[in-house]
Amino acid sequence: MKRIGYTSLALLSVFTLAMAAGVANATPVPITGVVTERIFNDCPLSTVTTVNNYPSSISITDAWSDLCVGFANRHNWRFSTDGSSSAVFGNNNDFKYSAVMEIVGSGTCEAGLEVAPWWSPDAGGRIQARIPDGEIACFDGRLPFYSFSNPAGHNLRYTGGKITMEIEYHENGLSSGSPATIEYRVVYNNVSYTSGPLPFDQANPAEDPPHGQWGMLDPAYVGGMAQTNNGTAGTGRTYVVNWEDISFTCFDCATSAQKSTWGRLKSLYR
Repeated sequence: MKRIGYTSLALLSVFTLAMAAGVANATPVPITGVVTERIFNDCPLSTVTTVNNYPSSISITDAWSDLCVGFANRHNWRFSTDGSSSAVFGNNNDFKYSAVMEIVGSGTCEAGLEVAPWWSPDAGGRIQARIPDGEIACFDGRLPFYSFSNPAGHNLRYTGGKITMEIEYHENGLSSGSPATIEYRVVYNNVSYTSGPLPFDQANPAEDPPHGQWGMLDPAYVGGMAQTNNGTAGTGRTYVVNWEDISFTCFDCATSAQKSTWGRLKSLYR
């Protein structure tokens, strides 16, 4: 009987570890979304109502009391693979997702899509629209900044109604010469806008391992957010944020059967 030498065992160990890493780092494939209320809860007297019909729609309604004087309430939803907890995304994932979003109400409210970093899993980087000033911008967490409202760029403002938002993330080489990239896209009033692929900068080398560098970092949490602000126009307002046709596409799943898209919304540019 042929013996297995030390070299063979070493190669087998490396292969096993590589396979395990590949499975652990594969992009999660969501089956539903989970909603978390009152991440900020400066108006505890408000009435919050959520409806989760993922992937067709998720809705968050926040009716403020006239007695509220605090700054803001914040709520979010996250993709989930088990129906109870947020799916864990990684630095070396490849995916895109989108939703048709609408903010209904008066006063100050901001909402959109969110990619939250490990140090702030409930409130992270996002592409969002805001009322009443109409700013559409991408910022915070690990995400490269971009403004669709920059007068030197698209000069786009959200004035209500439905707006399609999409985020596309690619790991690339996760290095200074080939950092991960993210692309923000919106469709508003039947016109498409894009940031183009934007590179991530270098993360803190002292935090790698375990969090990685040159991307969104490990772990990350992906979904949407809504923040209702007290503002300066008094209280007693009701805000409603709807996300419809929620779509998720995985580019690096383990099997072709997992490379699926939920929702009726098709790819905007691919």
